Amino acid sequence: MSEDCCPGAWLCFGLAFVGGYGDAASFILAKTFTGHVTGNFVLTAISMAGHDWPTFFRRALAIALFLTGILFSVILERLVVKKLSWSLLPVVMSLEIVLITMAFFAMASPPAGNLKLFVICMSIALGLQNGALRQAKGLTVHTTYITGMLTNLLTTGAKRYMYQEARNSGPDPTVRLLFGMWCAFVIGAGLGASLVFRFRAFGILGPVLVLLSLLIGYTVLMSRTCSASHQRTS
Repeated sequence: MSEDCCPGAWLCFGLAFVGGYGDAASFILAKTFTGHVTGNFVLTAISMAGHDWPTFFRRALAIALFLTGILFSVILERLVVKKLSWSLLPVVMSLEIVLITMAFFAMASPPAGNLKLFVICMSIALGLQNGALRQAKGLTVHTTYITGMLTNLLTTGAKRYMYQEARNSGPDPTVRLLFGMWCAFVIGAGLGASLVFRFRAFGILGPVLVLLSLLIGYTVLMSRTCSASHQRTS
């Protein structure tokens, strides 16, 4: 997604917070990462080596459905957003709210929750999010795992400060963006872990509140932008 579709750093920070929160919550409740693939491949191999087949299949399912969520975001962008002139991010955030709410009900069901349905919902939700926001300020960004963001942060910062002209030109907004997203992800993971440890299934609803706030803020901002643009052209 282009930078124009990301109206402010606040949206990138908010989605990174949701990514960290969702990953931490999923690992605590289902011992499975639902927001990225690399860690789950390692965990899947460990499950296979330990002959823990229920956990193995749950982690393999998370990998497959996270990738499916990314693919679905591309399909949404191509078939729904372009044809109906909708913005992709509000559509994806709305779907995330529905999926995470379903994940809550899956874990809240007696006696011990439906782990498989929980993993399905969370993996698709975070895959959708990862596919929907791929670029900001000309950089490739990821809101559901920090390896790529940390690599971009270090390489961008190192290249910048290798040159005297860059050092004298003031703070780099791309470095601030990446650092802010990294911090938001870590804070989200810490808060998500704390709330899920304390409230179990109810802790999953934290990202729903954040996504609702982001969705309302994005809608208001887009409405004001469209109104201002209409006034200039009229």
